[in-house]
Amino acid sequence: MRPMSEDTLSIRDDNDIISVRRFGRNIAARLGFGVVDQCRITTAISELARNTVVHGGGGIVTIRTVENDKKGIEIICRDEGPGIENLELALQGGYSTVGGFGIGLLGTKRLMDEFQITSGAGKGTTVIIRKWLK
Repeated sequence: MRPMSEDTLSIRDDNDIISVRRFGRNIAARLGFGVVDQCRITTAISELARNTVVHGGGGIVTIRTVENDKKGIEIICRDEGPGIENLELALQGGYSTVGGFGIGLLGTKRLMDEFQITSGAGKGTTVIIRKWLK
């Protein structure tokens, strides 16, 4: 897979979440994703960006257009927060450390074609998601 373009945005608060959502949606539209997939991508970005702010104390979001045998969008969210103690439990859904619904990571995974996460106590969290043009 080779990156075609890449932009990295800092994310610290709600205004940054709105900016990164809009930016990601614009890239998805430019790539040729339909309205439904644009909404999926935007929702996934929003969930990850919010997690980055709420749980990680802020971080960065990198949005890439990528290509192998097809074109797509890749979003990488990184923070240097406390990390996720029980990653398996967090990916089951219904688990929240701040009183939410606990569907953010699981919902994001379901919206996208590819989902990877690395996290550890005291090591921060990195989530990589991809959506491919059909």
